[in-house]
Amino acid sequence: MNKAVGPWRQRSIETVYENPWIKVEHHEVTTPAGSDGIYGKVCFKSRAVGVVPLDANGNTYLVKQFRYPLEEVSWEIPEGGCPLGESTLLTARRELEEETGFRASRVYKLLELHLSNSVCDEGADVFLALDLMPGEACLEDSEADLEVLQLPLHDAIAMALDGRITDAISVAALLKIRVLLNEENGDIDALVARMTALEHLA
Repeated sequence: MNKAVGPWRQRSIETVYENPWIKVEHHEVTTPAGSDGIYGKVCFKSRAVGVVPLDANGNTYLVKQFRYPLEEVSWEIPEGGCPLGESTLLTARRELEEETGFRASRVYKLLELHLSNSVCDEGADVFLALDLMPGEACLEDSEADLEVLQLPLHDAIAMALDGRITDAISVAALLKIRVLLNEENGDIDALVARMTALEHLA
């Protein structure tokens, strides 16, 4: 094997670990400088999905859960994984209802992200959910400790700014909304109208 990958060359790839969610590969490579090297790559079997719910009163909803890899509690927007090849929009709707009990009649894509791109290929799609309607939460076993917090959107943005929220998807989503709000002089109704107009133009 001798495959060009941009300025790199792959000389061999070996799968050293695999489970239903990830695959870990060991790569023998030639670096852009021409020297021999190695690369460890984590390949994800799903795409991360995040959704910022926004109700008619300007409130959003965060979830608190214990993150096993970090060994600590994390405040986040509702998130989940979408198997590759499936709809991240449908996944966003499903994760919102599973974690918060809400269904949304309107969902808009906010941004795309690459997460920890020095060691893995995981990407994320993030959405804004509007017109929330009560549904029924249905948590997975790994989410049994999950707590839901209703709070003003501006308070959630403040948590992202002051470090109380450290989850990358949540921080990026809330700060993107802050930028959009700044462009609308802080008017949430104007932001909603803007997202609606963009949907009609799509």
